Amino acid sequence: MSLPPGFLDELRTRTSLTQVVGRKVMWDARKSNQGKGDMWAPCPFHQEKTASFHVDDRKGFYYCFGCHAKGDAISFVQETENVGFMEAIRILADEAGMQMPERDPRAQEKADKRTQLVDVMEQAVQFFRLQLKTGAGAAARDYLEGRGLGEAARDRWEIGFAPDSWEALTEHLKGKNVSPDLILACGLSRPSTRGGNPYDTFRNRIIFPIRDARGRCIAFGGRAMDPNDNAKYLNSPETELFDKSRSLFNHGPAREAAGKGQPLIVAEGYMDVIALAEGGFGAAVAPLGTAITENQLQLLWRIAPEPIIALDGDKAGLRAAMRVIDSALPMLEAGKSLRFALMPEGQDPDDLIRAKGAGGVQKVLDAAMPMVDLLWQREIEGKVFDSPERKAALDKTLREKLMLIRDPSIRRHYGDAIKDMRWQLFRPKRGSGGFQGKWNAKPQIQTNTRASMLAASQGAVEHRLREAVILAVAISTPEVLDDFEHEIERLDCHEPQNAQLRDQLLRFANSPDPRAEIAAALGPDAVENLMRHPHVAITPAVRRPGDVDMARLTLSEELAKLKTERGLSAEIAEAEEDIAGVADEAVTWRLGQAAEARNRALRSKQEDSGEFEVGPNGAPIDKEERAALDALMERISSSKGSRG
Repeated sequence: MSLPPGFLDELRTRTSLTQVVGRKVMWDARKSNQGKGDMWAPCPFHQEKTASFHVDDRKGFYYCFGCHAKGDAISFVQETENVGFMEAIRILADEAGMQMPERDPRAQEKADKRTQLVDVMEQAVQFFRLQLKTGAGAAARDYLEGRGLGEAARDRWEIGFAPDSWEALTEHLKGKNVSPDLILACGLSRPSTRGGNPYDTFRNRIIFPIRDARGRCIAFGGRAMDPNDNAKYLNSPETELFDKSRSLFNHGPAREAAGKGQPLIVAEGYMDVIALAEGGFGAAVAPLGTAITENQLQLLWRIAPEPIIALDGDKAGLRAAMRVIDSALPMLEAGKSLRFALMPEGQDPDDLIRAKGAGGVQKVLDAAMPMVDLLWQREIEGKVFDSPERKAALDKTLREKLMLIRDPSIRRHYGDAIKDMRWQLFRPKRGSGGFQGKWNAKPQIQTNTRASMLAASQGAVEHRLREAVILAVAISTPEVLDDFEHEIERLDCHEPQNAQLRDQLLRFANSPDPRAEIAAALGPDAVENLMRHPHVAITPAVRRPGDVDMARLTLSEELAKLKTERGLSAEIAEAEEDIAGVADEAVTWRLGQAAEARNRALRSKQEDSGEFEVGPNGAPIDKEERAALDALMERISSSKGSRG
C-alpha cells in the first residue's frame, strides 16, 4: 500500500531506536551513554562477545562494525521479526500510537494476489517433492545420489522432480481449486502458441525451489534429465514474485551463515551452492544462471563486505569473472569489494569439494585474489608490449577502467597497485643469477648476450606470425584439413587467442562451414581479427580462399619452418645448459652466431629447396645452421676438456 506524505517521518520521530533495539540486546554499560543516545551492545545479527553494534538514537540509525549490518528502526524490525516492510511499519505504528492509513483498494488487491501466488508456489513445492519419491523419479534420485545428495540432503533443500508430462502439475493444482490464471501468473505453466491448453513449464527435470530472503518460494530452477534437451538448466520466467536480477539462490540461509562469520561465496549454479553448504560453507549463493547484476552486487554487499566470487576453472568462468569486474568497478566503496577464487582448470566448486573435501575448497578460498589483480591480468593476458605504442595502449585502457571508479580514495589505491604491477612488467629488477621478474624463466648467460636475446625475441615474433598464417589458411580453405589435421593438432600456439581458434577449428573440422561455426563459438571478432592481421592479409593462400593447391603448399612450408625452429632451439638450449655459468666470451659469441643463423633460416624463402639435414630430435636443420652448430659444439667440447 502507498503511505501518505510525511507518515514515515512522523513514525521515525515518535520511535526510539534504543527502545526498539533494546528488546533484542543487552547494552554494554561501560561503552554506552544513554543521555546522548550513544548505545553499544553485542550484535544481534552475528555471534560475538564484544560490543561492536552501535545505535545512534538521535540520528535513528544502527551500524555493526563486525558484520556491517546497518539500517533504521524499520529495517531492524524487518530483520529481527522476519516480516515485510509494511508489517514492520504496522508494528512500530502500534507501539507509537499512530493510526495506520486506510489501504488503497487496488494495493490491497495486489497484496492479496501476491499472497495467493506464494500459496500456489508452496503447493507446487510439495507436488515436486512427492514426485521425486515415486517410481517416475527413480532416475532423478539415482542422479542425485551419484552427486552425493542422499535423502536427508534432498529433504533439506526441498529438491523435487517434474514428471515427463505436459500437464501433470497443472492438473494437480486444478484439483486443489487453483485457477489456471494463478498457475500462469506463477510461471508454472505457459500458454500454448497453437491454441491448445497451457502446458507445464517444467517437464522431466530435477527441481530446485528458489526462495527469497524471507524464505518464500518465488521461483524454481530445473535441471534436465534428458541430455538432448535444449536447455540443461531452466529457471521460472519472471513474475510478480520473481525478478531474477534481484534474486539469489540460498539468500536467506547464506545471510544467516555470513552473520555468524562464514565467508560469503558466490558460485555459479544450484549444485555448487548445495555442495558447498553441505560441505560446511553455509554462506554460499548463486545468481541464477545470469551474469551478476548491479542489484545482486548490492544484495551481496548487504550480506558481507567482501564476497568471494568462486567461478569455474574454465574459459567461461574467467569470462564471467571479467564481466563482474566491469559491473563492480563503478560501485566500489571503502569496505565494499570483491575477491576472486578461481577453481582448478576444468573443475567447479562441486567437483572440487567432492575430490578434495572442505580443505581443498578452503585452500582455494584462501588464495582468492583481489579484484585489482584480476583486472590487471585481464588487460595483459596474451599480449606483447614490445613497443611504446603498445605500452601506451595498455596505459590508456587501464586509465579508462580506473575512471569508472567513483570513489576517489579507492581510485587512487587502484592506481598505486597498477603502477606497481606495471613497473614489475616493464622494469624487472636485476638479482643474483639473472633478471628477477615476470620475464625470467631461468638464469641467463650474462656475457655478450645481447645478440642471442634479440634472436630469441625475434624468433618468438616469427612463431606467432607463422601460427597465425597456418590457422588463417586452414580456416579459409578447410578442404585441406584432412591432410594437416595431425600437424595442426600439435601446433604449439604462443597466443591464447590462436590456441582457442586452433581448438575450435579442430572441433568443427568436419562441419560444412567451419568458419561460421568458429565465429558462433568465439564471436565474430575472433576470426576477423585474425584475418585483419597485416602479415595474414597479404598471404596469397588467404587472399585466394578455396585454392586447395596454394593452401597445401603454404601449410607445408609454414609447418616445416616451425619444425626447423623447434629443432634448432632444442640444440641451442642444450648448448646453453652445457656452458651455463662459464664466462667465456668466445663460446658465448659462438652461441650468438648459432642463434643468428637460426633466425636467418626462419626468414629464408628457400627452406623448401630440400637442403636440410636431420637433427638428433628429428627436425630438419639448414646447412648454414649446421655449420654454426658444429663450430659451437667443437668449442663446447674443448671447453669441457680443459675443465676436466
